[in-house]
Amino acid sequence: MKDQAQPNWPLVRTVGVDGMLVSFGDRLSEPANRAALAFRAALDRAGWDGVEETSTSLVSSFLRFDALHMEHGQMRARIEDLLAQRDWYAAPLPEGRKLWHIPTVYGGELAPQLEEAATAAGLTPDEAIKSISGTQVRVQTIGFAPGQPYLGELPKAWDIPRQQALTGKIPEGALCVAIRQMVLFSVSSPTGWRHIGQTAFKLFRPDSEAPFVLRPGDEVRFEPTTPEELANMRAAGPDGGATFEVLS
Repeated sequence: MKDQAQPNWPLVRTVGVDGMLVSFGDRLSEPANRAALAFRAALDRAGWDGVEETSTSLVSSFLRFDALHMEHGQMRARIEDLLAQRDWYAAPLPEGRKLWHIPTVYGGELAPQLEEAATAAGLTPDEAIKSISGTQVRVQTIGFAPGQPYLGELPKAWDIPRQQALTGKIPEGALCVAIRQMVLFSVSSPTGWRHIGQTAFKLFRPDSEAPFVLRPGDEVRFEPTTPEELANMRAAGPDGGATFEVLS
């Protein structure tokens, strides 16, 4: 439901000469993320002439259109009319979503910062694994690297800060945590997020018809496995043992 302390949301803004941004809040929350995902799906269903692209961030929907086909004022009016049609903060999530089950090794040499992250959350390592693996998280947005998801929200204990210094390099498939969110890394990268789990799941597959495997609105469970089992699943293919079921 809409946060009554933020009466000016949603907010429609112009982006450059051919973009419109519809924001549902100034901070991440489940309702704001839900609204952004649902509104983007509604834009796609509307099929307006001149719309060339839609996308979402954590709390916003973006629309790029042919400015020679329609003036900004006309597009804004259309957007505002669509916004008025329902409470987007309570809207159903888009159809076609999947629930992914991704095998994950927690801690040890493959994910060396589990204990540090658990301490920051006030948990033991075993409690941390139970908390993370027992929470079904949503793909809130894709960003930073090709096909890379931001996932959440985690329980309040996981509202832990990022590190003050970067880890120089974490591997592809690393599961990292901070600020009640997780990132599953699609490439090897430096990061300020703590590396707590390791998967063999390839998120970015440039030669595939669907190069980004996870999509905003999908949900994920990171289920514990052993290093030996993960090595076998890695050898079996890019899914790394992951399976999915259709949610809607």
